[in-house]
Amino acid sequence: MSELRKRWILLSHPHANIVFEGPVHIAPGFSLYIPGPGSFIVGPGVEFRRGFRAEVVNGGRVVIGARCTFSYHSLIQITGSLEIGEGCGLGQSSAIFDGNHHYQDLSKPFMKQGFTLRPIRIGKECGILTKTTILNDIGDRCVIGAHSVVVNPIPSYTVAVGAPARPIEYFGPEDERRPELADLPKRGRGADAGLEA
Repeated sequence: MSELRKRWILLSHPHANIVFEGPVHIAPGFSLYIPGPGSFIVGPGVEFRRGFRAEVVNGGRVVIGARCTFSYHSLIQITGSLEIGEGCGLGQSSAIFDGNHHYQDLSKPFMKQGFTLRPIRIGKECGILTKTTILNDIGDRCVIGAHSVVVNPIPSYTVAVGAPARPIEYFGPEDERRPELADLPKRGRGADAGLEA
């Protein structure tokens, strides 16, 4: 059934650049909305669980690396570009957006004010836990705690939690620790970090 869903997706989007670069699991409820010439490129071994939705508009481009897993009811809405590195896991009801809605022009209705867009990059081997919202970049091998909102870039090898998400632990090589992470503890592979799947 996954293979049949894949074929239907390709047939129903002849105007878009949709590429599955190997075996990809597509569960029931998977849906794409690409009304124009957008791109949706998926590496081998990716798993989309039930209810996944991606909306790629105005020629936007989404590239998903090999071996990523999107849990139930994950959402992607992209107008510009999104790149996700290989081996990432995104938890249930996680969401990725590449725009912030304008709202301060009192002469225009809210829905007519447009967006500020930014390209989004998520590094390789990241763990993005349940109900996280991503609005900015995430470095390699990060862990983002459940219910977090990523408003500012998150450096590689960090655990970040909260709304807005802030690094609380650094677990990478010491020679790659960024100056702004100098005071963060090294707690030992997520122990006592307050993370929940």
